[in-house]
Amino acid sequence: MQRQAQERMKWSRERDVATSLFTSTLRAGAGMIAAPSARPPSRTLELFDMEGCPYCRAAREALSTLDLDAMVYPCPKGGERFRPEVVRRGGKARFPYLHDPNTDLSLYESAEIVRYLAHEYGGAVPTWTRLGRLGIATSMLASGARPSRGLRARPSRRPERPLELWSFEASPYCRLVREVLCELELPYLLHNVARGSRGRAAFVARSGKMMVPYLADPNTGRELFESAEIVRYLEESYGA
Repeated sequence: MQRQAQERMKWSRERDVATSLFTSTLRAGAGMIAAPSARPPSRTLELFDMEGCPYCRAAREALSTLDLDAMVYPCPKGGERFRPEVVRRGGKARFPYLHDPNTDLSLYESAEIVRYLAHEYGGAVPTWTRLGRLGIATSMLASGARPSRGLRARPSRRPERPLELWSFEASPYCRLVREVLCELELPYLLHNVARGSRGRAAFVARSGKMMVPYLADPNTGRELFESAEIVRYLEESYGA
């Protein structure tokens, strides 16, 4: 029985990695290479989103490409922690929702968010946004590769302090971690460290190597590499 359970877990893991890789492939690696913004914000951006949402993906890809960090508040369907805050602020439960404390501006639409970030912080509008409907269509296909992940809330225990995640959007392994963070409604400070990121040197100095995902939990002092270990830790520490 134990061997059968291990085989099922192995198969599930291999399937998750394969479908996550397919998602990145459908988006042609968007969010893999950073073209750092000319004027990084002095205060951290705030993003309310769902990991599996095709529109939210476009906003996260822009953050990764422009090398911008963000405080992420996951808002999966059925979630009760942060969705009401978006309604209170903007009047509707629509995602992504970006708030920039540097300009006190809040935006809903993904295309507007991407163009705003590029304009405000000095960078090029990513190709997928410039392609308009075609860009959204491919993002929808990418979501279809993992239709049940990163969209619906699961019972969890809320951490006292937000977690920290070093990641970049196109990594299939980072996606597996972000999906669980979203489903468990765990807020986290997202450090984007795509290729070419100006944050990579500081990250390597902290962690000892350039490898993502990397999770730091200030509530327990734990810091972990490897997506499978991080997912297991999140489920055991915060999952119901």
